[in-house]
Amino acid sequence: MRVPSAPASRKRRTRMIRAAKGFRMRRSKLYRYASDALDHGRQYAYRDRKTRKRNFRGLWQIRINAAARSAGLTYSRFMEGLKAAQVALDRKMLADIAAQDNAAFNELVKVAQDALKTKAARS
Repeated sequence: MRVPSAPASRKRRTRMIRAAKGFRMRRSKLYRYASDALDHGRQYAYRDRKTRKRNFRGLWQIRINAAARSAGLTYSRFMEGLKAAQVALDRKMLADIAAQDNAAFNELVKVAQDALKTKAARS
């Protein structure tokens, strides 16, 4: 007995068209173009989920560097000092502190400078 595949195909195509809602012109109306548009869109989404992490880390580094330089220290020396002082704050938190709370960031700079001095004295 032959089982028709029309209901499954129609459901698959309808699901694709619904997913393309918001696209313009034939990309939202016709299956062939909607399918291509969604495939590309999903590839970009997959790629850019990874890229977003890189972009944010770079942004945090820029913010920390700007705040550290205004306090008289470079980014690399500041991070080296925090590591030597065993301060367990990630770059996201440091960037947030640098942008929101200048006094707290200056305290972190002092901690880093003290740790760098003790590290230099040990060497």
